Amino acid sequence: MSMPKGFKTTHGYATVRANESGLGYREIAEHMTEKGDKMNHSTARNIFLSAMSKFVSNTCSLYDVQPTREDITRISADPRFQSAILDMIKDMDA
Repeated sequence: MSMPKGFKTTHGYATVRANESGLGYREIAEHMTEKGDKMNHSTARNIFLSAMSKFVSNTCSLYDVQPTREDITRISADPRFQSAILDMIKDMDA
């Protein structure tokens, strides 16, 4: 059985690239490898989703919500959540 071509959430493909100036998982992995930290694209994705999971957990704790592990995984992979986090970080820089 072949591996699936990509993971598609209900609301689109989960990706790190928010616009054309962003980097995809493969570009991030290549950049990290050039800097001396050997990495492949799946590791870059896992690290990114781990960080997103921490945002989900902390956001839920602000509202006294106890999400399940499956909820955290689903929300952290949702491109709408990732985009919202990006917008908040951009607002902090402004």
